Amino acid sequence: MSKDLQSQRAFSPCLVLMTVSSEDEAKAIATQLVNERLVACANFFPIQSIYRWNNEICHEPEWQLVLKTDMSHFGTLKNRAIALHSYDVPEIITLPIADGYAPYIAWMKQETRPCSP
Repeated sequence: MSKDLQSQRAFSPCLVLMTVSSEDEAKAIATQLVNERLVACANFFPIQSIYRWNNEICHEPEWQLVLKTDMSHFGTLKNRAIALHSYDVPEIITLPIADGYAPYIAWMKQETRPCSP
């Protein structure tokens, strides 16, 4: 582990990937999750997906969300995203961040901390 992440031991940065059906849905979910401080930052962009659903091959335009957060928030983030999401079975997966620029990781930690009362 690099010194950049060693200095942030109490924080487990991760990326959460989520697909949604439209740009409007991506903006709405991203805005809500940032507002609730469950994520520090959200990026989204259009993608094309190919998958099997109900025994059919589907080719669909979707929007990919990339959310930056702390692993300790994942359970709450996942439940909140499910409540906001239009899909029956949304993609909500997490990937650990193995290394990163210390000031950015510190910013992520600051932005996902619990709000002060």
